[in-house]
Amino acid sequence: MGFRFSIAGKLFLCLLPLAAAQSADRAFKPAELRYWAYQKVAKPAVPAVQNRAWVRNEVDAFILAKLEEKKIQPNSPADRVTLIRRATLDLTGLPPSSEDVQAYLSDNSPEAFEKVVDRLLASPRYGERWGRHWLDLARYADTAGFKGDETRPNMWRYRDYVIKSINDDKPYDRFVKEQIAGDELYPSDAEARIATGFNRHWPDESNLANPIQRRQEILNDITDTVGSVFLGLTYGCARCHDHKFDAILHKDYYRLQAFFANLRNEDRLNLLTGEEATAYQQRHADWDAKTRATRAAMEEILTPVRIEKIKGSVGLFPKEAQEVFFVSPENRTPMQWQMYYRGKDRVTPTDAALAKGLSGEAKQRYQELAKELAAFDHLKPAEPPVAQAMIDASREAPPTHVLSGGVYDAPLQAVEPGFLTILDPTVAQATQLPEGVNSTGRRATLANWIADPKNPLTARVMVNRIWHYHFGRGIVGTPSDFGVMGERPSHRELLDYLAAIFVENGWSTKKMHRLIMLSNAYRQSSTNQPEAAKIDPENKLHWQFDRRRLEGEVIRDSMLFASGLLNTKMGGPGVFPPLPPGVSKPNSRYLNWDTEKDPAEANRRSAYVFVKRNLRYPMFETFDFPDTHESCARRYTTVTPTQSLALLNDDMVLGWSVSLAGRILNDAGLPVETQVERAYRLVHNRAPNAREREAIGEFLRTQTSVLREQLARNEKVRQPESLPAGVEPAHAAAFVDFCHALLNSNEFVYMN
Repeated sequence: MGFRFSIAGKLFLCLLPLAAAQSADRAFKPAELRYWAYQKVAKPAVPAVQNRAWVRNEVDAFILAKLEEKKIQPNSPADRVTLIRRATLDLTGLPPSSEDVQAYLSDNSPEAFEKVVDRLLASPRYGERWGRHWLDLARYADTAGFKGDETRPNMWRYRDYVIKSINDDKPYDRFVKEQIAGDELYPSDAEARIATGFNRHWPDESNLANPIQRRQEILNDITDTVGSVFLGLTYGCARCHDHKFDAILHKDYYRLQAFFANLRNEDRLNLLTGEEATAYQQRHADWDAKTRATRAAMEEILTPVRIEKIKGSVGLFPKEAQEVFFVSPENRTPMQWQMYYRGKDRVTPTDAALAKGLSGEAKQRYQELAKELAAFDHLKPAEPPVAQAMIDASREAPPTHVLSGGVYDAPLQAVEPGFLTILDPTVAQATQLPEGVNSTGRRATLANWIADPKNPLTARVMVNRIWHYHFGRGIVGTPSDFGVMGERPSHRELLDYLAAIFVENGWSTKKMHRLIMLSNAYRQSSTNQPEAAKIDPENKLHWQFDRRRLEGEVIRDSMLFASGLLNTKMGGPGVFPPLPPGVSKPNSRYLNWDTEKDPAEANRRSAYVFVKRNLRYPMFETFDFPDTHESCARRYTTVTPTQSLALLNDDMVLGWSVSLAGRILNDAGLPVETQVERAYRLVHNRAPNAREREAIGEFLRTQTSVLREQLARNEKVRQPESLPAGVEPAHAAAFVDFCHALLNSNEFVYMN
């Protein structure tokens, strides 16, 4: 288990000690040139093993070869119920239905489990589950963070793009290209332009009184994230000096950053394409022509007021940043445009705000013009669907400099866009873009380099992530750090084999899932072997399948699923489930959390819950939801008393227990033994054993007696609202408590 450092802690480590600016590149050491992660991916031969009967596919051969070296026997296969439950939770984030379990148990063909995997990969629930993994990496959130934590009202389109791309098995190389440079490479593809929202997820202090510093902090975030997510390298450690451990030069950090030097956010990106876009443009052009004179007259009234307001607002800005707001647009340099874009939200008031400050004749004339303008509203096209994305400001980028100590106002030598020097020391030449694209082409060049099959890092990093999410630990245990301070691969040959197969199969993630999940390594039981544990206590060699706790989102979704309340509606803006009492007053303006009025909307999948940076949804936070201010490559699993207390006392969990009990008790005439068995099958996907039946029967008898007395005293108890004739209220209330215990059980919240 690694250590977690705060952002401040990482910066502190980065600054110890600050290296002096270097006049020339340092020579790479032989060990750096030989380092495994920088070597070309070569598909290794599948190793020969003694126990050939255990080898179901190539994955098993690589795993077994290491086990036989250590004289460790792999575990026996998991039972079939455990296996289908594992696979279903793994691929969909939900438990299997009773019908799915029964169908699998009834299928005695050799391909039975293969059919299960294929069915799960074809489910829309797959994208919701595995999309959440990518959103962790992308530091996805619906708000900006910092003090203001303003809502980003259309960021949800990026989340939906990710889910759809994963469901469609979009080739990973295309997925990479779209997120870095979709607007440059595929300008007519609305999805590709939405994809650039990957770099829009930077946390932002919108009230920062220095647009130059604000721009630099945004660029740092983008550089760090792109380097770690796609390349698996801690580029951020080279922000202040040459990387202390890895072959990443100080200038490499800024060479990578230079690809993004001309970026600006476009938060009203029109998503219409084809005939719809043409019709919109024609109608808008007609409205524009007929209202141009009126709008110009209105602007003439507002301009002097706007200038005065800006003068009063830019006083805290550095002098060079103040000046850009009074330079005519056609005379601004690329860097002045960058300062303008990073400062305008803070100092430029809206027309509506300026109009409120008018008085006298100016106010009267403006109101008259506003009425004239409103008369043309019937010509104005309806607002198109929009996304929050990233685009280049123009065809010319401002210069990028290496920064001394990473300080925004301490520039050293200028650098051009370039790749990691140890891999490719050349300066990158911008890609030629389609006609009419107002962009530099820099990001397209970077995207093509990252997604190039010859890049030794990209495929390795992604297949390692897939392995990590299947087994709870990557072949490289530090999925976003393939450097010297990261973990070494436990099965380097297997990693290279998977990376080679990944590219050969057209960068298909679903084919990689099938290869991994159909192996015997994946199908093993979680049974402990004391002798094996002595040799390999962390199970890096995979002699068993590690039991692990489910994430908070999966626990919530599984409870909703078992209780029959899960709403599987897909997509759209984030939803707001109820907050626990004590978090704040309902619908507080401070929290900006408008709880859903429709319970069905509140019961949608956790993938669609609004992600607020300064208020992580309490149930998720309790179960280690990541800090969305930075990319999260692996979640850290804690075991705390608050987790048990939350599941025992949370009003929603109690309500779901009532719904689960009602789902069972509403089938009139079932004997208690059948009710108990049905509850077990809904929650644990199996029947209770004899010992469990006896203990539960005793509990229900005792608890029913206790609750019968409480009801006789007119005390409130939890029970389903409507019960069929013949079901005693005290028994129903006792059954709710039994269902609550099932939902709190380790068997439910852990994957075996």
